[in-house]
Amino acid sequence: MIDFFSGTLAYKTLNTAVIETAGIGYSISITADTFNKLPSEGKQAKLYIMESAGIYGGVISYYGFLSREERDMFILLKDEVPSTGAKKAMEYLEKISKSFADFKAAVIKRDVSMISGIFGFTKKTAEKLVAALKDKIANVAVKDSAKWSSIDAGSSSSEAVAALISLGYKEIDAREAVNKITSDNRDLSVEQIITEALKIL
Repeated sequence: MIDFFSGTLAYKTLNTAVIETAGIGYSISITADTFNKLPSEGKQAKLYIMESAGIYGGVISYYGFLSREERDMFILLKDEVPSTGAKKAMEYLEKISKSFADFKAAVIKRDVSMISGIFGFTKKTAEKLVAALKDKIANVAVKDSAKWSSIDAGSSSSEAVAALISLGYKEIDAREAVNKITSDNRDLSVEQIITEALKIL
């Protein structure tokens, strides 16, 4: 089993990277987030690999990730979420890449609203992800820090987020604004938080 490819990045597109190593160019499926984080063409690059054969065997496809943790999340999605093959798992991973830490926290908390509001999943898909991963995702390590999951249900911050959403703002934008305001002062009232958040939004 191949663990990673390391070599010259021959070229990249939004969903494919070709790494040349030992005179061979390997075509690897990637997410748009990985595309943005890879170096420019001609530079050295390293991608951790997951091999996947077709349903009936045959051609081997390579899926590439910037870290082992990201690959572990992909494997979890592919193996544990019903009706999820490698390509669908990559689609899910692209959305989750906004913040692996927040996604993990939301699944553990069974926060379907956050999964749909922040990561863009439909409510039905968010519920499916929670049901499939809630007892397994705790074992997957993540490197990034949480951006939005620090807002507790029933708190002034949570009420402020809900009010901003009702005014037409996206949940991800509302949570980010509220986090900025309350990071230094958590004693603000709901009205004060909303007032300050509107200045940002």
